[in-house]
Amino acid sequence: MKITLPLTLGVLLPACLFAADSIAPTGKPNILIILTDDLGYADIGAYGALPQHVKTPNMDRLAREGLRFTDAHAPASVCTPSRYALLTGEYAFRNRRERGILTGDAPLGITPGSFTMPEMFRSNGYATGFVGKWHLGLGNGGAIDWNGEIKPGPMEVGFSSAFFMPSTGDRVPTVFIRNHRVENLDPADPITVSYKKKIGNEPTGLEDPELAHVLLGNGSHGGTITNGVSRLGWMTGGKAARWTDEKLMDRLTDEAIHFIQQNQSKPFFLYFATHGIHEPRVPASRFVGKSGAGVYGDQIEELDDSVGRVLKALADLKLTENTLVVLSSDNGGSPTEHTIGDMGGYRYGERSQLNGHIPNKPLRGGKYTVWEGGTRVPMIARWPGHVPTDAQSPALISLMDLKASFARLIGVTLSQADAADSADLLDALLGKSSVGRHELVEHKYDTDCALRVDNWKWIDGKLFDLDKDLGETTNLAARQPERAQAMAQRLKAIQGK
Repeated sequence: MKITLPLTLGVLLPACLFAADSIAPTGKPNILIILTDDLGYADIGAYGALPQHVKTPNMDRLAREGLRFTDAHAPASVCTPSRYALLTGEYAFRNRRERGILTGDAPLGITPGSFTMPEMFRSNGYATGFVGKWHLGLGNGGAIDWNGEIKPGPMEVGFSSAFFMPSTGDRVPTVFIRNHRVENLDPADPITVSYKKKIGNEPTGLEDPELAHVLLGNGSHGGTITNGVSRLGWMTGGKAARWTDEKLMDRLTDEAIHFIQQNQSKPFFLYFATHGIHEPRVPASRFVGKSGAGVYGDQIEELDDSVGRVLKALADLKLTENTLVVLSSDNGGSPTEHTIGDMGGYRYGERSQLNGHIPNKPLRGGKYTVWEGGTRVPMIARWPGHVPTDAQSPALISLMDLKASFARLIGVTLSQADAADSADLLDALLGKSSVGRHELVEHKYDTDCALRVDNWKWIDGKLFDLDKDLGETTNLAARQPERAQAMAQRLKAIQGK
């Protein structure tokens, strides 16, 4: 039976305050965050994707077995600031390093030793693992030595083990790092990386586009071609260490499962940040042409397979009952056909056609915007016996709130400095209440932001009532000037302007 929690306007609980009449479950459950990349609001069947376009049986099953949020938000509409806010509990616009999209050789933007979400778990007896896409910078600001120890990085901000892509799939270096070193690096073939000028003699997308079977359409990713894909930036060396895009999802999934297997006898926190469905979209051969929405849909179905494999690993090890799983996305969808400005998408020929699939339906905008389609994302929570099944919640909630919510779950008291912008919404996360945030800043990058206050949205001089106008089509600023002015001033106050 489907349960819809009653709609109640929310109030924001500071991270350091807990609701007196709400008690967290006892014990130390495992925590698994599956953060997908660029998955749109309607890219999952449970959120409206049609089966003739995309089939997502594993994510749909997760929704049936748990709680589906209809007003959940990534902290930002692009990757780096969204991931920063998730791990720190702080809006990325407060940090100059992490409020933009980082290059592949940017320095670490999280202060080593700070009380991040993984550090919170590690200091309370959890094994903490990270697998997948990092894109939060590495090193201390000097040139990164890709052939030696690469630090500080994930392990200096709370993870006891890490297997990851340094940046993202469309940027060099296209290698995996295990803990502090490049995996499978041949010392006789050292890696050099540059984001300022071409290095080496390998083909590039700009000079040799005919050699790239996946090429960014507007030429902005015209750097070194690796595995037939034109990238952003230039690299030489490391040929034995380079990943194969068609095997990327399987490799990361294998590593996530391996972490679970290695830590099954103790409480663990796993942050599994998939690369799917971010560009370049090069799914494994068994998924090519499988969906009805081109390569975009093929990549979603490959992602769904990955989710299914991880959930099966939990079940096989009899860990399902004691594991809280949260699945979401780092920002709204970004299909090739919806490219914006010079962010352009890779071109895949006829396979790029969506054939009627609308990734962010019924929302306006998508990745790179602060319209609802930029930050409103799928979010599903499952924990048998603690989270209602086949339920949905209208609570306004951000992935940034997971830190404060998990803190109460495992009995940690946070100071305001530990999670300045994270709200304790554990009751909403567990489906015990529909009370969510009262206000939320929707961030793009730099200082480009919009403000939500309950059902009202203030964006770039415009005012919308999302209860009546989810598509953000009717500007009410002229009809409600006092509300518009108050929200504009409130946004500036939050940003410290």
